[in-house]
Amino acid sequence: MRPASRLVAVLRAGDPGPVATPVRSRSLPTMPDDETLYDVAINALDGSRADLHAYQDDAVLVVNVASRCGLTPQYTGLEELQERYSSRGFTVLGVPCNQFMGQEPGSPEEIAEFCSTTYGVTFPLTQKVEVNGDSRHPLYQRLVETPDSDGYTGDIRWNFEKFLVAPGAKTVTRFPPQTEPLADDVTAAIEAALPD
Repeated sequence: MRPASRLVAVLRAGDPGPVATPVRSRSLPTMPDDETLYDVAINALDGSRADLHAYQDDAVLVVNVASRCGLTPQYTGLEELQERYSSRGFTVLGVPCNQFMGQEPGSPEEIAEFCSTTYGVTFPLTQKVEVNGDSRHPLYQRLVETPDSDGYTGDIRWNFEKFLVAPGAKTVTRFPPQTEPLADDVTAAIEAALPD
């Protein structure tokens, strides 16, 4: 069974348990005209402009999120990471996406309310974007070239795929959707990526 097919089968079976995998990091390809990952334009969930330059000295865990997914309880682990490491130069950046079986249909206000009241989310959320296809957001155009520990690159496979961007975007580490935020390989990668 192909990895993406296996993932869909696991998700349909309702068994998104944690997966410990070896970590593989890579450098991002050079963007045209010396543009960096931090130059990518994206809005915050409230519609205001989000300035990714604010995160260039931090380790950032970029995660496509959804409120009606079997993996939605990962918000708990993501918030725990935010609380544990935010004072050390780390943030989670949640990126709502409705491309996977319509599992993030809410308005920005509904998404913010859900995240706040259900999971106590304090980390930043961006506007809802597309992570695959012709309308893939430029942020994800860059990130999808990063291989995971099995060498997979390309389309986002499901909600809650994770990309750990080291300070300065020197390296990016990709984790599959079913990898729990508090898995040892994720926390070890965060610890290694924290600024000095």
